[in-house]
Amino acid sequence: MAYLAQHVRISRSVMALTSLLFLAIGCSDGNNNSTFEILKPQPPNPVVEEVTVLGGGPACCKIFGGVIDLRDQNYTPGTAFYSGLAFDASEVGYRETEFFIAGTATSYVATDELKEDGVWSVQEADAAEYRTRIVVRRPIDPEKFNGTVVVEWFNVSGGLDAAPDFLALHTEFEREGYVWVGVSAQSVGVEGGGGAFDISLKIVDSVRYGTLNHPGDSFSYDIFSQAAQAVLRPQGIDPLEGLSVERILAVGQSQSAFRLVTYFNAVNPMIDLFDGFFIQSRSGGGASISQEPQASVPVPTVVLIRTDTDEPVITLQSETDVFQLNSVTSRQSDSTNTRIWEVAGTAHSDIYTTLKSPEDIGTEPLIADIISEAEVRPPFITCSIPANDGPMHFVAKAALHALDRWVRDGEPAPSAPFLSIDEVENTFIYDELGNVEGGVRSTHVEVPVAILHGEGQPRGDSFCNLFGTTELFDSAQMAVLYPDKQAYIDAMEAASQQAVSEGFLLEKDARLIRARSVTSDIAVY
Repeated sequence: MAYLAQHVRISRSVMALTSLLFLAIGCSDGNNNSTFEILKPQPPNPVVEEVTVLGGGPACCKIFGGVIDLRDQNYTPGTAFYSGLAFDASEVGYRETEFFIAGTATSYVATDELKEDGVWSVQEADAAEYRTRIVVRRPIDPEKFNGTVVVEWFNVSGGLDAAPDFLALHTEFEREGYVWVGVSAQSVGVEGGGGAFDISLKIVDSVRYGTLNHPGDSFSYDIFSQAAQAVLRPQGIDPLEGLSVERILAVGQSQSAFRLVTYFNAVNPMIDLFDGFFIQSRSGGGASISQEPQASVPVPTVVLIRTDTDEPVITLQSETDVFQLNSVTSRQSDSTNTRIWEVAGTAHSDIYTTLKSPEDIGTEPLIADIISEAEVRPPFITCSIPANDGPMHFVAKAALHALDRWVRDGEPAPSAPFLSIDEVENTFIYDELGNVEGGVRSTHVEVPVAILHGEGQPRGDSFCNLFGTTELFDSAQMAVLYPDKQAYIDAMEAASQQAVSEGFLLEKDARLIRARSVTSDIAVY
């Protein structure tokens, strides 16, 4: 192992020197950027393989001792397994393809004390072979590609490869022509043995995924880099089938956000790869740089986003994240390249992500309704209280748009105030109706039909404490707020226009919200 690690370090030193020589002669790279702008080496290219074994054998898809068959949960054997949509990609002009990628990944160790400011220095340590997978969704028509690739770090908290950012953002991807790439960067998603439900790739379909090999999460950062390199500057098989990439963004939610905080502070400064970062629902700290059986390299419990790099970062936070995940300790003022948006009326996860998104093709105004539902993700998660059905996905789409424009045109994303808190009591400050004050204000809190919180579920319910609550107003409260339907429509028109003008709502989503206000019966909730 020591020899292999040394060999990789030598190889990458040669690679770095070669990159600098290319700088001197002015070559261009696959990112359509002049290499005179590239001052850092590139990560290695993995081998990209077509998936030739479809899988779906007799043992496929049955989990929990055969009690649940994933074919009853919208999964089609022989296709990529992750928490995706319930309709075919072709219905919205897209094509989905899965690839295996293989190579040698490195772990990292710190070269100096890891301080709260996030200005960290690391070096390569051990090396290990890996074989994992990526999922690519691209416009069928190449002319519709907008030049931006969004690479998501799959979330494995549930014991499977989940794609919460894809679910929240997919309608914006589809209408604007983004390419999305999901990366199985962590061991649990591939090998199993962790998370709440243990639904790894090998457990779901051992025929299709049996040859994959993940050496452990200490190598996850480099695996994520190499997956992005495979689509940005492909060698051999091109997962994007010839599309010309102009920008590449990294995204991750919850535990994937924790890892992206560490990735941004420690790994990103070392390589030429990502142009921007979308970090959603982070904690106050980050993920370990390395862990057993490799060297244990934990990070501080409070970690800021470093501000000395060129790549812009938008951090999107829900109410749940502020106190429950302690992100209040990592609040920092906006800098030249960082923004934090804390969104009122939102939860760490919500009804849109788990129930609505899989069916949302992006054109149905009913998606703007606030519903009361405790069956968060049947048959897996049922809560005691109706979960949050707030506006996070609408704000997330605006954040993605703002980050893409920031990278594309140099126009910084708008700044937002923090959610209002009582710093003595460590609690939120609520308005007269019961919703949190401050933060990004959406139509759902400016023209409320419910109290939307990021907290409030009983402790002990599996995952439910992350889903917040929804308490719909009764007809008497609605009559006080909106004497007639036109009053509601007018209020929604004004609030949506304000949110669009501030940059926290996209006009296409505002039109859906306004259309639903016209057709809804505000007395029936």
